[in-house]
Amino acid sequence: MLILGIESSCDETSAAVVRQDGDGKLTALSNVVASQVETHRLYGGVVPEIAGRAHIEAVSRVVGEALRDAGVSPAKLDGVAVTSHPGLIGALLVGVNFAKAFAFSNKLPLLPVNHVHAHTAAAYLTDPELKPPFLALVVSGGHTSFYLVHDYTHYEELGGTRDDAAGEAFDKIGRVIGLPYPGGAAMDKLAKEGDERGGKKCVSLPSPALSGDNLDFSFSGLKTAALNYLNSQKQKGEDVDRALFASAFTEAVVSAVTKKVPAALERSGCRRVVLAGGVAANSHLRARLDEVCRANGAKLVVPPRDLCGDNAAMVAAQGVYELLAGNIADTYLNASACD
Repeated sequence: MLILGIESSCDETSAAVVRQDGDGKLTALSNVVASQVETHRLYGGVVPEIAGRAHIEAVSRVVGEALRDAGVSPAKLDGVAVTSHPGLIGALLVGVNFAKAFAFSNKLPLLPVNHVHAHTAAAYLTDPELKPPFLALVVSGGHTSFYLVHDYTHYEELGGTRDDAAGEAFDKIGRVIGLPYPGGAAMDKLAKEGDERGGKKCVSLPSPALSGDNLDFSFSGLKTAALNYLNSQKQKGEDVDRALFASAFTEAVVSAVTKKVPAALERSGCRRVVLAGGVAANSHLRARLDEVCRANGAKLVVPPRDLCGDNAAMVAAQGVYELLAGNIADTYLNASACD
């Protein structure tokens, strides 16, 4: 089976071809990503209108390149998978409308894909032995959530953030301390420097892990506390050691997220954990979660960093299972900003 995947939920235009072999193994034959990072860096974050226009300019070229890299013609494809939700509505519409036209003109099944499910599906490209049920922890710019993955297309949310997400917190606070957009990767690198100098406890910050019998988070209070500290130091005329602060802020996020994992394992009844989403590339989170999983007798699966961010290989991978489940859309398919 050959599936073309198209991703345009935020600021990456991506297309990929994924093959499923007879034994069920998934292989990415191509995965082309056109990033808009340099454009949005001028504004310190993603500008939705600019993102949508950039997708329009790139999508046809990217899809063509993905097909050429894979050595596949449209006639050989078995379906077209596209991120239909959630995401920036203008950006999503570009991918959805292109996919509809491509599928219709080539008489191919159109496969709508949930962006969160796609992030998790990157793990199938990483570990051929992985099969549901398992526990998924999706940490990105828009999500910090636990899911019980009952089967390839059935997800049950066990808990998540009630306001902001971990990735958004890293980007926003990173921008405040002068790091380039996107701030997550730069914050991770800076935090390593601070760790070596004992920076994890240099600032007292609240935990985003909500108390009580739940698997929920709230990152707005952490952001507010961080901003108050930075503003207080500025008003006092005192410099902030960015590395030490990055270490403390990263520790607050990572310790909160991993704190909930033992309870999530118990509630789900699973002993396999998938870490997915853009923040899954964070070295601190990967290392700490591995420790927690080992301590609780669980196996951790984490995609390589190039499959953690938004990409179309993960969309095509999920599209394989959408097609097998018969989840096929018609040309009335619309995009949605919500889950």
